[in-house]
Amino acid sequence: MKKINLLISTFFGNGYISKIPGTFTSLSTLIILYIMFEVLQFNNLNYILILYSITFFYSFYAVMDTVNEFENKDPRQIVIDEVLGQAMPLILIVYLSSKNLINIPVEIYYFLSFVLFRFFDIVKPFPVSYFDKQHKNFFGIIMDDIIAGLYTMLIIYLVSFKF
Repeated sequence: MKKINLLISTFFGNGYISKIPGTFTSLSTLIILYIMFEVLQFNNLNYILILYSITFFYSFYAVMDTVNEFENKDPRQIVIDEVLGQAMPLILIVYLSSKNLINIPVEIYYFLSFVLFRFFDIVKPFPVSYFDKQHKNFFGIIMDDIIAGLYTMLIIYLVSFKF
């Protein structure tokens, strides 16, 4: 079971990429979900939210089970948190699209989502920084990226009304 949790925590080895594993994983998530949502038209929000919820809750267990395999309390190899945080605004884009609130090419929303999420994940405005600094455990590892994802969702939502 620990090997499966390690695979999930590192997003199938993405976390072992030597340079910028978080950015690489966010980009990988964007590409995978773009293909799923836009190319393959897997855009049933009920199924998407169920899959996201399962991944979200299981990730806490997977990270808790594997975090001690690494020297750092917030190991850069654990990148499932980037997957979860980056997926949030992408799911919002599917929702906005279903409500015909996308008035510019959807690829711009995806690009903006990636840039904004990485910005919030790196800069860590409050309360992202709170979870990053105050919870040096599996909870903090995941929750700082969830909050960065929420910030990104807010801006994506606002952008959908600007155009």
